[in-house]
Amino acid sequence: MTRRAAAIAIAAVGAAALALPLRAADFRSTAEAPTVLYDAPSAKARPQFVFGRDVPLEVLVAVEGWTKVRDVAGTIGWIANKSLSERRALQVRVPSADVRATPDESAPVAFRAAENVLLELAEPAASAGSTSAPGWVRVKHRDGAVGYVRISQIFGI
Repeated sequence: MTRRAAAIAIAAVGAAALALPLRAADFRSTAEAPTVLYDAPSAKARPQFVFGRDVPLEVLVAVEGWTKVRDVAGTIGWIANKSLSERRALQVRVPSADVRATPDESAPVAFRAAENVLLELAEPAASAGSTSAPGWVRVKHRDGAVGYVRISQIFGI
């Protein structure tokens, strides 16, 4: 194959990949504390980490009672399906996130959330692109405070 033919083939594969629909990330939260993250899909596998309750995890793949997940730090492992909840929790991934009264940078700050603080998703959203205010998501703190935070500052959506 000539270099030109190879370049055309690579460009065609790239174009085909761009034409595929993007898959929205799927997230779940830990249902109970403690929730053990294993290095393989088995309770006999080596434990890697222990999570508390309501920690958001990105679902990578699910197989026979186990789900391979990634946490906010990028750690990948396996969790038993019974330890995961459909409830959507979000985790602050910046040193401090300003949660605003409305989805606008100039809106008053409703509250501030420190890094790793867990927030509840306060509006239905399947993905970052399906929120009512693009780039923002409505959240609720466990003390009841509600507001909007930039999606780029949180993990879980």
